[in-house]
Amino acid sequence: MVVKSELKLIKSLQQKKCRNEHGLFVVEGKKTIEEVVNSDMKVYKLFAVDPIGLDVGDLQVEKVTARELGQMSSLKNPNGYLAVFYIPKPTEKITSDWVLALDGVQDPGNLGTIIRLCDWFGISDIVCSTDTVDCFNSKVLQATMGSITRINIQYLSLDTFLTSTQLPVFGTFMDGKSVNSTQLPAKGIMIMGNEGKGVSEAVAKLCTDRLAIPQFGGVTTESLNVASATAILLHEIRK
Repeated sequence: MVVKSELKLIKSLQQKKCRNEHGLFVVEGKKTIEEVVNSDMKVYKLFAVDPIGLDVGDLQVEKVTARELGQMSSLKNPNGYLAVFYIPKPTEKITSDWVLALDGVQDPGNLGTIIRLCDWFGISDIVCSTDTVDCFNSKVLQATMGSITRINIQYLSLDTFLTSTQLPVFGTFMDGKSVNSTQLPAKGIMIMGNEGKGVSEAVAKLCTDRLAIPQFGGVTTESLNVASATAILLHEIRK
């Protein structure tokens, strides 16, 4: 039986301020939990309605009732497995050739998909503005499908980061130069903007190049989804 204080703690981790205060985050789903367990991230506690069904080696899994799991879960229909991990400290050193910078991305699903895309295309560093959605948000974690364990994510002032870098900075804009006719370098920074406002004015001033994804359809849509646009641009980087 899970004590009330622990139920309260785990439930509170749905809030960013509580995650930061306790240095903990929650993962739900058998496959994702098993993947995170097999990474360098440190386990705080594992819970399951059926502990035998969770493949986590010799780690202890606490058996809980479906009701208790429901009290801890952020899901409408909990799937029987929940784990709490310690938030890892990001590596300040940039290790990949290209860096993806996110300027105010707000949708958890978009961020989760972008993290998965970086994993797919071999981009190991993401730099997020301080107003970008928290990568340890439960909806972000579900969308990453475990890729969160392989990507180094930092939250900092993009102005400071871009001012101090020697790498070329590519911003994405509706009026930019077509990426199809742009020779991309071996290393650089690609900036993706907010879903509604795009790249902020302050960050735009620090871009050395302005890129756009050309449109071929006859119907004029306002813009591409930021995750979809990221997929196209990362493919161009790796071509």
